[in-house]
Amino acid sequence: MAKKQWQMLENNPQVMNHLAHALGLDASLSFYDVYSLTDPDLLAFIPRPVLALLVIIPMTPTWNEARIAEDKDKTEYTGKGEDEPVIWFTQTIGHACGSIGLVHALLNSEASKFIKPGSTLDTIRKEALPKAMVERAKVLEDSDAFEKAHADSVNLGDTEALTPDIETGGHFVTFVKAKDGHLWELEGARMGPLDRGALKDDEDVLSPAALEKGLGRLMRIEAEHGGDLRFSAIALAESLD
Repeated sequence: MAKKQWQMLENNPQVMNHLAHALGLDASLSFYDVYSLTDPDLLAFIPRPVLALLVIIPMTPTWNEARIAEDKDKTEYTGKGEDEPVIWFTQTIGHACGSIGLVHALLNSEASKFIKPGSTLDTIRKEALPKAMVERAKVLEDSDAFEKAHADSVNLGDTEALTPDIETGGHFVTFVKAKDGHLWELEGARMGPLDRGALKDDEDVLSPAALEKGLGRLMRIEAEHGGDLRFSAIALAESLD
């Protein structure tokens, strides 16, 4: 059992914008609800390019089996330093998948250029980058500022905050277009970051190609087995205000 157990976050723009800006993201970027992956009229409300997708996906037997199968032959992740295309954190804080997903979105996309110097995010990035997996996770565990920002965001959602003992059956997954031009799937409960393939210069994480490699792929796995297609997604892009 994780040493720390936090309250779960709701995946909506109000919550994640508050948390992102409290951690040090410049206000020029914001999250937006994604109401459809295919309807041009609904997608038109989201500024482009989209830098990251933060998604809650139901932990169904089908998806869980797919995750286990993909990870079964992998060894413990050993990546660290500037040469890695992404900064990945294994999750060691209970029910912190929303905040860790947010950190993955902000540190690994073009949003990293909009992090204020000296902020909590900047500090986390500098301390975590040279460290291996276990020590890197402790950077998040030991950050009082990170914990406080999470706690301050818990009650900003549309529903009553859930206590740590309640199992929702959903999990946060982040998709980013990283500095190597590839789509990466980042989830703290996996064996490491997942490279889903190259994207063209004019393709963002909400483009058809990225959806085919990422969120659309997960939904297709569910659809083929008649599973649960419910999900909640928000997109990080330029602020309109």
